Amino acid sequence: MQNLWLILLFVLAISADFRFGDELLNRFHPIVRIGSLISVFEKYFYPAQENSKREFFTGLLTTFLVVSTTFLVVKTLLSLSSFGGVIFFFPIFFYLTYAVIACGGLAREAQNVVQTMQSSGLVEARLALARIVGRETENLEEEDIYRAVIETVAENFSDGVVAPLFYLFLGGLPLAWAYKAINTLDSMLGYKARHYLYFGRSAAYLDDIANFIPARLSAGLILVAGFFQGLDWRSGWRILVRDRRAHVSPNSGYPEAAMAGILGLRFGGDNRYHGQLIKKPFIGDDLEKVSQLHVIQAIRNLYLSSALLAVIMVLIWL
Repeated sequence: MQNLWLILLFVLAISADFRFGDELLNRFHPIVRIGSLISVFEKYFYPAQENSKREFFTGLLTTFLVVSTTFLVVKTLLSLSSFGGVIFFFPIFFYLTYAVIACGGLAREAQNVVQTMQSSGLVEARLALARIVGRETENLEEEDIYRAVIETVAENFSDGVVAPLFYLFLGGLPLAWAYKAINTLDSMLGYKARHYLYFGRSAAYLDDIANFIPARLSAGLILVAGFFQGLDWRSGWRILVRDRRAHVSPNSGYPEAAMAGILGLRFGGDNRYHGQLIKKPFIGDDLEKVSQLHVIQAIRNLYLSSALLAVIMVLIWL
């Protein structure tokens, strides 16, 4: 009976994320606490003098401590709340499940860029885009902005939805939050700038390993959702097979290729990151001129793909 209640809470958490995004969390989001923990360990462990070996090992220690601490805190919180009965355990379970999913928040940020472009113009849209991408946005034109939004939706569908739910399914909330810690470590430390080149290397490698299966699941879900949307899923499959490895990341090319294929767009190309021009291979075919409609289709695909994954999980649990 309790399992049925947990499934119901899972469905309610998914529904709350779809409806509210991160609005119910704000500054109480656990990711904020994980980020603060990473900053504390980085400040404490990062070597005072440049030393590549020491930087790598202290980075490895930081990664281990952050991931293990996150896992143990969630595990302990769930265990302690279970002693108080359902009146304590159910709210904690709902909160941690709701917070681990990032579909609604990602969709809202993408929608915000489109709405800002419509209401305030190009300059403000560039600022809105800068909230969700790592590339420099100051010189991007309207089409470049829409393309960047769609790329981000595809890539973060894997990181923010599929991977957390995949690990939730495998090992419960402690494992799902351990993954979120890995992903946050990579987003904060996994840069190729000299400061993080060695210190963040273990976090970047671990993130690549953790996302190996979820990235490939994400591509499949995007194609299936594209079929239900009436989009060209056959082209999506063709581009996925052809361009899945046309990315600096061993994983990000999979969902991006699937999304590019079903929308008839081309992703990648040259962009500037932290003052440096980065040349990326192209993904997809430039069949259509990217527009607001494509962003809307990508957001709908995000919601539908997330719902499909949730339904599959519930059916297996039942």
